[in-house]
Amino acid sequence: MKPKLIAIDLDGTTLNGQSEFNPITIQTLHRLTELGHKVAIVTGRPYRSSKHLYEDLGLGGPIVNFNGALCHIPSNEEWDGGYHLTLNESIVFDMLDFHKELDCDYFMVEGKHHLYATIENIPDSPYYPKDQQPILLQKDTELKEKPTAITVFSSVEKQKSIKERIIQRYGKTIDVRTWGGDMPCLEIVTNGVHKATAVEHLSKYFGIPREDILAFGDEDNDLEMIEYAGLGVAMNNAIDSLKEIADDITPLPHNEDGLAHYLMNYFNLEV
Repeated sequence: MKPKLIAIDLDGTTLNGQSEFNPITIQTLHRLTELGHKVAIVTGRPYRSSKHLYEDLGLGGPIVNFNGALCHIPSNEEWDGGYHLTLNESIVFDMLDFHKELDCDYFMVEGKHHLYATIENIPDSPYYPKDQQPILLQKDTELKEKPTAITVFSSVEKQKSIKERIIQRYGKTIDVRTWGGDMPCLEIVTNGVHKATAVEHLSKYFGIPREDILAFGDEDNDLEMIEYAGLGVAMNNAIDSLKEIADDITPLPHNEDGLAHYLMNYFNLEV
């Protein structure tokens, strides 16, 4: 079999219900790399909240963070396949005034290594753990690195109108994505950034054609990646709109090792 590029989302896809890898998943993905296939984590998470997962999986290959804005191999800063697509800093400071008009609760600014927020204490979650509290963002704050993404938090009911006003203000310089889960929010990234951006880049880097790409996801932010892949697979637990455009659906959900069993069947593996 020709080498495949296997792009895997984390939450709701590869991780179990406790946000961990089950042993069968780790074994399956390691077996595939031993057979010459390329496996890449492609997640919306920042690296700081996916670092432990990357290390737990232990493949050593590329990881894509921020829904395609950052592509890197953490152990190899000189890797020539890496990139980092950032936002204009002026948008961050304009948002300090503008977010008050949006009727949102607060917003945060993500960098590769640093996190800023307009409130001092943010809710505890797997994405923003208590030991990684943000730097308070004010008019005179000096950003220590270029911003990668801005996340705007509000009630789900307000998201549509907030998204429309953000796009109206900043135009085609940005894209806005919707995040679900326990902490629903809107994510602002530079224009043209999504998971398919990274998957296309990796396919060219590794010389693996589009038809030999397998991609797995469950949420709205996986849509472009699932559409782009030669075989785009929605998880059994995926949102309906993703299932509608996917080439296939896993028989089992993420919390029943749906990804591992699908790959074992597709590649005829005995792990």
